[in-house]
Amino acid sequence: MTALGFLYPGHSAEDDYPRIEQLLGSDIRVDLVHTDVGEDAHRVDALLDMGSPERLAAGLQQLRLSGAEAVVWACTSGSFVHGWDGAHEQVRNLARAAGMPASSTSFAFVHALREIEVRRVAVGATYPDDVAALFAEFLRAGGVEVTGVRGSGIVTAAEVGTWGEEELFALARAADTPDAEALLLPNTALHTVAHIPALEKELGKPVLTANQVTAWEGLRLADRRVNAPELGALFTREPIVQV
Repeated sequence: MTALGFLYPGHSAEDDYPRIEQLLGSDIRVDLVHTDVGEDAHRVDALLDMGSPERLAAGLQQLRLSGAEAVVWACTSGSFVHGWDGAHEQVRNLARAAGMPASSTSFAFVHALREIEVRRVAVGATYPDDVAALFAEFLRAGGVEVTGVRGSGIVTAAEVGTWGEEELFALARAADTPDAEALLLPNTALHTVAHIPALEKELGKPVLTANQVTAWEGLRLADRRVNAPELGALFTREPIVQV
């Protein structure tokens, strides 16, 4: 049994995680702890506070008791808003406090792109344009070429959590560019897990979403690889054979 720990801000699309657990198989356990978001706002000052060491540390004891082997801060905006170096420091502090390997959704995107050998991406964000631009800046710092960024101007995660299939597909179509090798949908408040295969079929390319890559990052930290095509192209690599 591999136990993965996730710190998830507030309540928006956390029901993606039980679905992920079901699709990963019976020997993977997903433990999710909700953190206090403070002010629910996709503004730089509020996002910096949301990802503060104090807020993240508050949920760690519960994850330690669950037997989690790794922890991922399941928030994209609350990690990339710190910049490339600041996000590294955030993860280092989290690992020290947790006593286990740690990462965040922002780094999960970069690592997942390396896994599928993609360098050029388009971004479809629910955030306001200035916050979406910070994500593109983070990706570029990680060696990724961003072919286009589309923001949606939504300020709160609560509103993003109400989006359904229609809004999701409209964002994906509007954000995709012909020269992008993959499309990124960077918000863990957005319900995406049930729709990834259909999105990839429609766009004809890999689609990486925040909750999907967060789960994959947890597996990477735990040194596990799982073949789960219903979670998209990212999960179709052959599992590492354990000898």
